[in-house]
Amino acid sequence: MELIKPKRLRAGGTIATVSVSHGWAGDENSRWKYELGKKRLEELYGLNVLPAPNSMRGSEFLSQNPQARAEDVMWAFDNKAVSAIIANVGGNDSIKLLPYIDSATIANNPKIFIGMSDVLNVNLLCYKAGLSTFYGCNLFTIGEAQGFHPYSEKWFRKTLFDAELIGNIEPFKQPNAGYDLIQGEGVVQGRLIGGHTGIMEVENEPIALSVTDFDGSILFVEDIPQFFSPSKLEEFLMWLGGKGFLQKLNGIIIGKLSENVSFAEHGAVVRNVVGNEFGLKTLPVLYGLNFGHTSPIFAIPYGAKAEINCDLQTFAILEAGVA
Repeated sequence: MELIKPKRLRAGGTIATVSVSHGWAGDENSRWKYELGKKRLEELYGLNVLPAPNSMRGSEFLSQNPQARAEDVMWAFDNKAVSAIIANVGGNDSIKLLPYIDSATIANNPKIFIGMSDVLNVNLLCYKAGLSTFYGCNLFTIGEAQGFHPYSEKWFRKTLFDAELIGNIEPFKQPNAGYDLIQGEGVVQGRLIGGHTGIMEVENEPIALSVTDFDGSILFVEDIPQFFSPSKLEEFLMWLGGKGFLQKLNGIIIGKLSENVSFAEHGAVVRNVVGNEFGLKTLPVLYGLNFGHTSPIFAIPYGAKAEINCDLQTFAILEAGVA
């Protein structure tokens, strides 16, 4: 699917903040992280930060009022003064927003939308509406007490402010040889699709992905440790194969585990399921990329053409994320 690329961000632009998954940004004990993230967006990028009308009303209210969260998404897309939208934080119930969001509003007002974790559901909704969004930093990521990591800052700026090709995504503090090649061979290209393993939990929702979405694509996948154990990864890969999705892919990239643990057991699962169970021994699977629930991270534009080079163990995004 050819997706619309949103217009790039520029200093002086306005970025709206939305609480699609959880209302922590408005809670007294965590609002400091919102304020710190807001300050960094203003100082690092020269952006005006505008909270959506309901976004700071706190976790209790927003938990009970998914329609209010959805109204914020619609408001942000429909607001001509807003150039981009960033999710404040992840959570666990953005799925409740879907009945209240009009996809036509998104399609008719394409602009940058970025967020990760449970925000995936809104990313997929935008994808279905024909808009390329970004699986990347939430505002709370930018507002971490220890600072906005230079690697994350670099790729946030490059991906959202620069209309030139994104290019090679180098590993953070890994050997120049690149990432860990779990299996596969050659050089493959494909359009990026994915998120976290929760994509298998929405197969009966309007945002569910189909065989067409995986055809010729490169899947990006990651998750928090409790949902990304070797057994959970096996379940996910078996689901992909059972649906016929795995067989359509040109490659897979896997996000680095957030904890400093070995991927050896996970890698064995990949080779057993992908290579043996489904006979796809040459399908490239690259591990250790810095996206999702790890630190630091880069942002992934949905639908952008990308490349896995098994010989060099590299990953590159072969076009711009913005226009």
